[in-house]
Amino acid sequence: MPGDYKLVELASGAKTLFSTSYGEKMHPGLGPQAEAELLYVRQLQIPERLRRQPGEFVIWDIGLGAAANAIAALRATTKISGHLRLVSFDNTTEPLEFALQNAEALGYVAAYKEQIAGVLRSRRVQFMNGKLSVVWEFHPGDFPAILKSQISNSKFKTPTPHAIFHDAFSPAKNPAMWTLPLFENLFHALDPKRPCAMATYSRSTMLRATLLLAGFFAGAGDATGLKEETTIAANKLDLIARPLDSPWLARAARSDSAEPLREPIFRRGELSPETLEKLRRHPQFQL
Repeated sequence: MPGDYKLVELASGAKTLFSTSYGEKMHPGLGPQAEAELLYVRQLQIPERLRRQPGEFVIWDIGLGAAANAIAALRATTKISGHLRLVSFDNTTEPLEFALQNAEALGYVAAYKEQIAGVLRSRRVQFMNGKLSVVWEFHPGDFPAILKSQISNSKFKTPTPHAIFHDAFSPAKNPAMWTLPLFENLFHALDPKRPCAMATYSRSTMLRATLLLAGFFAGAGDATGLKEETTIAANKLDLIARPLDSPWLARAARSDSAEPLREPIFRRGELSPETLEKLRRHPQFQL
């Protein structure tokens, strides 16, 4: 909605965006630049994996927002000779427009104002980022619907990702972006022959159970800002340094907020006997 976003200063001194409609800050811990670098770029080993990729390296940036995650990836890869495709998704351009208008105050945006303006204007820009050749696409709209289109190979089709940044507002405020059907579709959209890792800021038992049921392997991610842990998921177990183990599954069985959301309505619930049995049979816990 118009006027939804405003600048706020965090305890770290960094400035970020606050959404009045969601009642949440973007990157509320360390701030946009530091948190995006730590949570997504470093944790998913984007520079290292890009160097090893002989062809195009594809990142799905789910929750473009004010472009902190996309720009963190760009900043970290300027010295790499290769090809990067950034595919960003969001249901609104307002935070990106707001970030462009406040580029100097936000800091991280300033070096990429021209590219952001091009993304807003044309939905696709191609440019050299140092040594790196970049295509940056933006697909506005309802991501769950876009994802269904990706699977059915109808109106929308883009290369399957090597890495995913999942950075939607929280399940309590934006449940449609955290349901089991969405993550099942996301897993189904991956190429089984293409290793893909996904990071997200949540460490909730509900999310981790959802990822496992959707087909992913899941593990504990690095600490960042206000979070002692985040979550990393992948279609290949060797992309996860600290996989969830049997003690985690035992704790999940005792949790009062672990049952996945099967529709876009937030609620808390214990694991059903059927869900718990499916989790116990997951390959991750059979090793």
